Amino acid sequence: FVSYFPNKELGAVTTNDVRLFLINLRENGLASSTVARCLSSVKSFYNYLFTEKLILDNPTEIVESSRPWRKLPYVMSMDEVDALMTAPNVNTPVGLRDLAMLELLYATGLRVSELVSVKMSTIDLKVGYLRSLGKGSKERVVPLGDAARIAVETYILNSRPVLLKERISAFLFLTRRGVPMTRQGFWKILKQYTTKVNIVSAVSPHTLRHAFATHLLERGADLRSVQLMLGHSDISSTQIYTHILQERMCEIHDRYHPRS
Repeated sequence: FVSYFPNKELGAVTTNDVRLFLINLRENGLASSTVARCLSSVKSFYNYLFTEKLILDNPTEIVESSRPWRKLPYVMSMDEVDALMTAPNVNTPVGLRDLAMLELLYATGLRVSELVSVKMSTIDLKVGYLRSLGKGSKERVVPLGDAARIAVETYILNSRPVLLKERISAFLFLTRRGVPMTRQGFWKILKQYTTKVNIVSAVSPHTLRHAFATHLLERGADLRSVQLMLGHSDISSTQIYTHILQERMCEIHDRYHPRS
């Protein structure tokens, strides 16, 4: 920052100088997050100078950096989701279980920790919803959808008893040994299937959560409803998807405005 104003003393730098410095950083291709960090450093420096009475005015006092939206992680396309759902071999108990987990994750937007914590008592296949405890032990009710409901019902009838091996478990999803599925176990299963169907991009359980939210918004869901289904306590956490709504608003404007 100092080298940017070689002919000026620190106390002679103005607010406009600081703004020109930030514009220069952006024009040189720096990311918004990098520019924001630079401004934070400059502000701290000038706050120190002003506090120690080494300068009369603080030129950074009213300068604010724009808050960049967080980048949306990789989102699976509908074709990739469809391909993933065809990967499990549904002629085996394990395949039926895996399909049920994949369908349920995509249908509800659950976190992987919430998925493996689903209990038999928290899912209602007749009504088509499940109750989930999210962060902070906050309970929310999420609809299942037909594909997930059918997959889970088929798993419960034809696969879970085989995996259970006459044991008793409150948890919905079980391993081959009849014990509750783990987060790490599901990660390995997902990796196996994404490799099988040649999905090149890295896919995690959270990727399906993002796909759930993105595909809902692309088809007209409102942000508040998606927030509730994701279990975000603050709408700002859901605003990572705001650009999707903006794209849809532009399409609506172009389609319906009389002078578009």
